[in-house]
Amino acid sequence: MRMIKSIKVMLLPNNKQRSKMFHYANSARFAYNWAIARERENYELGNKFISDNDLRKEFTQLKKCEGYEWLNSVSNNVTKQAIKDACSAYKRFFKGESNYPKFKSKKKSKPSFYQDNMKIRFSETHVKVEGFSVSKKQNKQKLNWIKLAEKKRIPVDAKYTNPRITFDGLNWWISVGIEIEDSTDFPTNDGIGIDLGIKDLAICSDGNIYKNINKTSRVKKLKKKQRRLQRQVSRKYLKNKKGGSYCKTSNIIKSEKELLKVTRRLTNIRHNYLHQTTSEIINRKPMFIVLEDLNVKGIMKNKHLSKAIQEQCLYEFYRQIQYKSFWNNIKFIVADRYFPSSKLCSVCGNIKKDLKLSDRIYICKCGNIIDRDYQAALNLKAYGENVIQSVA
Repeated sequence: MRMIKSIKVMLLPNNKQRSKMFHYANSARFAYNWAIARERENYELGNKFISDNDLRKEFTQLKKCEGYEWLNSVSNNVTKQAIKDACSAYKRFFKGESNYPKFKSKKKSKPSFYQDNMKIRFSETHVKVEGFSVSKKQNKQKLNWIKLAEKKRIPVDAKYTNPRITFDGLNWWISVGIEIEDSTDFPTNDGIGIDLGIKDLAICSDGNIYKNINKTSRVKKLKKKQRRLQRQVSRKYLKNKKGGSYCKTSNIIKSEKELLKVTRRLTNIRHNYLHQTTSEIINRKPMFIVLEDLNVKGIMKNKHLSKAIQEQCLYEFYRQIQYKSFWNNIKFIVADRYFPSSKLCSVCGNIKKDLKLSDRIYICKCGNIIDRDYQAALNLKAYGENVIQSVA
């Protein structure tokens, strides 16, 4: 059995390539918005849904009209896929899987475009995109080859799926799916229960504790710098206010870019720590992993805890554990949301209903005195064992 693994690598384009990529992204956005507008117009007239095949034929005729010649300088696959994405968005809406499709704003939307998976090529250091160079001669294809930030990260001879190039406000990235062989090893080591928290990121049932990265001096210094830059940007906006509107000067743009760099740096540090933590847990090859179904949306309503929970990136931890477990044939179990993992005594099974969040040590009538988070991890492990036994 084969599965698709996604790889994301940063690009290092020159100025000509950068301007070409923005042009491609804007064309993709235009095609997407045009398709959404056509579907809306068609719906208001009481007609049936227009298929992406018919829309693509209409768009081909549109490119021949006066004022739309600029669309011919973009690869046909870019606009074709953008129209297909718009139709897919409508289909998901009709199935009740997503909200009603919206237009992509030039200011707020993330610039991105598709590349044909049959025409894209990779070397150890570069990626070849379609249509940047006007000439089709072999000796004039230099503009099509964009340098990769990481060498040998993407396999050269592989079957690629859904290649996308995106801009995150600072850098351009390419993400591509690659077919790999599924793992045939089935771990037989003892299962692990994981209790997620704010004081510590994760407490495992095998005794391992992973600290909160936000309490380190490195992160604290960056957060302090972030707050200072936020105040600086706010002051500049107030200083350049003209009547009821704000004037965005080059100095403000410069300060906002610096703020974005610091924010991105903080996000990267947190996500890197999560990757290191989850990989370390997976590398112990447990038979199963149990996590509790946290109501993050509900917890975020608590104004005293919302910021700390947001900085812990609990959903990202959950997501990484889930897909890494799937890759390594580890059973991933989610405990019921109302399972009393912290209130349940791991020795006698008594439930202490009056346990407060401030009570960090669990004291039971049976004589069991234990850290509440470690006990929650033990209870989650026992929950997983019961699930495995019931299935067997």
